[in-house]
Amino acid sequence: MRTRFRILVPLALTVVVTAACGSSGSSGTGGSSSSAAGGSSAAAAGGKACAPVAGDQLVVLKDDKALQSADNVLPAVNAQASTKNPALMPALEAVAAKLTTDDLVNMNNAVDVQRKSVEDTAAAWVSSHDVTTGLAKGSGTIVVGSPGFTEGKILGTIFADVLKKVGFSASAREVGSRDLYLKSLIKGSEIQVVPEYLSTVTEAINKQVNGPNATPVASGDVQATYTALQPLASKVGLAFGKPSEAADENAFAVTQALADKLKVTSLSELASACSDGSLVLGGPTECPTRPFCQPGLEKTYGLKFASFKGLDAGGPLTKAAITKGDVSIGLVFSSDGSLAKK
Repeated sequence: MRTRFRILVPLALTVVVTAACGSSGSSGTGGSSSSAAGGSSAAAAGGKACAPVAGDQLVVLKDDKALQSADNVLPAVNAQASTKNPALMPALEAVAAKLTTDDLVNMNNAVDVQRKSVEDTAAAWVSSHDVTTGLAKGSGTIVVGSPGFTEGKILGTIFADVLKKVGFSASAREVGSRDLYLKSLIKGSEIQVVPEYLSTVTEAINKQVNGPNATPVASGDVQATYTALQPLASKVGLAFGKPSEAADENAFAVTQALADKLKVTSLSELASACSDGSLVLGGPTECPTRPFCQPGLEKTYGLKFASFKGLDAGGPLTKAAITKGDVSIGLVFSSDGSLAKK
């Protein structure tokens, strides 16, 4: 199971955190303290239009105002290894150019739900995508560090498989926490490549370079965050390839049944459809005070909630509450295998 390290204070919201995070409803739309405990009802908010609707299929609503920091997948490479092996980065960027969030969802589902092997799942992705055509041949030994959760293992194996196809003697090796593997990647003697996540790694290096209280530079803007990463990476001896479309980040899901009923695909559309304040929000217990969660939804989108149910951070409790119709909308992760189309 992945240990998720999240950017909890998106850059765009740092100026409003004090006003938004005091308690559930501190922005004026979230209800009373009983709301934070799940005690108030949709009816008390004056409507039922967006009350929970049960359903087996979850669907993520588009974060069209970039509330969340962009955690797109991208290759992290030891800078010396990248310079020494000119074919290395182009091969990894070829993977990134083809990879989508739907791919992550389906591959996570294949391993975690269908119980297929990481190796077979990665090989199937490589064989079904024209990744290596036109790439220069490389040589030498490259070890890819695979973070120790399903998605990290799959991505590490894909990177290694593609590097093999273009001539490298490549292998994937499971690594531990980011604090440990970044040090190893910077050193470059044991691992030379790791699949990473844009905003999370940007802030990890930002704190390494500028101290634990460094001003955040990551945001919901992919290109701006990638640009901010470059000088930080060069200071620690790392190089990063272009980000993929694929992202594993905080997201908010509803049942397909509710989305179809309301005819919504984005959080902005949900806010327009649910002005009666009948939504029930589910997520981790800290959601009512975290700017990426309830205060952010209220401030950025103008969403109004009848109540909040404290559950978990994108885990089985939240997903079950959405599907059972206990909550209207809940915090999930955008590449979760349970989001695969049934």
